[in-house]
Amino acid sequence: MTRRARSDMIAETKTKLIAAAREAFRQRGYAETSMDDFTALAGLTRGALYHHFGDKKGLLRAVVETLDGEMDARLDAASATPDPWDGFVRRCRLYLEMALEPEIRQIVLKDAPAVLGASVLEPSRRQCLASLATRLSAMIAAGVVRPGNAETLARLINGALSDAALWIAEADDPAMRLTSARDNLDLLLSGLKIEPRT
Repeated sequence: MTRRARSDMIAETKTKLIAAAREAFRQRGYAETSMDDFTALAGLTRGALYHHFGDKKGLLRAVVETLDGEMDARLDAASATPDPWDGFVRRCRLYLEMALEPEIRQIVLKDAPAVLGASVLEPSRRQCLASLATRLSAMIAAGVVRPGNAETLARLINGALSDAALWIAEADDPAMRLTSARDNLDLLLSGLKIEPRT
């Protein structure tokens, strides 16, 4: 067997396990899912799981990293508009809206912090802070946003969004909380924007 073929097999096995775990965790949550649930779904053995991820927690970590990457790509796409302010608001709103999606709600916002600890989301948080600060700096320089410290503003906004997403995810009626969060986010962000003079 060639080195290339072996690396392809390893990647395929990991991909199968992550996909099966995503589905199982989304449907039943981490606590109610056994390793046999997703190894059977993937058509693999427990040995494959232990070999590639160490244990069930290691597989959860890999699923969270995969979801984080997908979320980042979606947030970047939402921000890609000619109007930087519109892109910024769309990005913030989308982050809240993703808290309604069953996979993100269950795996990223509920299971990951409870099972792996809040630090599991730290790399994602740092990336979000850097992205928000960069966008805010550019808008301050362009006279779109009121002058302020972009890093501090990024921390305040990110903290509000993260807390609101968790609040939405834990609700019995998350759609109602999302509506309230979106409306009040608009109110909060409106204080930053410099309105053009008429």
